[in-house]
Amino acid sequence: MKVVILAGGAGTRLAEETELKPKPMVEIGGRPILWHIMKHYRHFGVREFYIALGYKGEVIKRYFLDYSRFSGNMTIDLSTGHVESRDHGSEDWIVHLVDTGVHTLTGGRVKRLEPHLADGTFMVTYGDGVSDIDVRELLRFHRSRGKLATVTAVRPPARFGGLSFNGDLVARFVEKPQIGEGWINGGFLVLEPGVFRYLTGDETSLEVDALERLAADQQLAAYQHHHFWQCMDTVRDVRLLESLWQSGAPPWKVWAA
Repeated sequence: MKVVILAGGAGTRLAEETELKPKPMVEIGGRPILWHIMKHYRHFGVREFYIALGYKGEVIKRYFLDYSRFSGNMTIDLSTGHVESRDHGSEDWIVHLVDTGVHTLTGGRVKRLEPHLADGTFMVTYGDGVSDIDVRELLRFHRSRGKLATVTAVRPPARFGGLSFNGDLVARFVEKPQIGEGWINGGFLVLEPGVFRYLTGDETSLEVDALERLAADQQLAAYQHHHFWQCMDTVRDVRLLESLWQSGAPPWKVWAA
């Protein structure tokens, strides 16, 4: 199974963090959120990733170039410059870093990867959100429905807390509950190569031009995820995810180490 991670957007709503680096490189617990997403997929047996680069893609390239080199321990002979790495315990990921254009829209980025993905089912997600979704169960659901695409539907957390009343008394107080109605696209999509018929050039939006048409053609299934999901659109979101990580039990951390 191959996974495409859309990592090319500028992240303008996170300007405080993204002036010098792309949004997927914003750190949670000292690691880019991109790393968290990839660790999640690897837990479920996926190890081949296509990172669709755009804005400041060189930062992501540099990160992976250095990842293996600086993992673990090393011994340097200063007289010769010889470097010996030991115990580096790096990930066993295969990472394809593909420049898909600075201004290319989401569908255009996937379209540019068609030569690499046309041989079978593949997954696509965004480089700015984490979840505890069971990827194997998602894939099983997709195959059982026999459609060209499956989108993971989530209920986003409410921005503010909720109150319910009994006269002038508060009957129930809930701090930031999930929205009681409405579902949104949470990413974590499963697609068949037939989806490429719905994608044209760089100006194609995966959501508007492809998913909406797939829905109209009754080719889009929805996997309803009722548990944890959180995007990282604002500094407020970054702080929330960081606090969850520092709690010692972040809900998206399904991997052991």
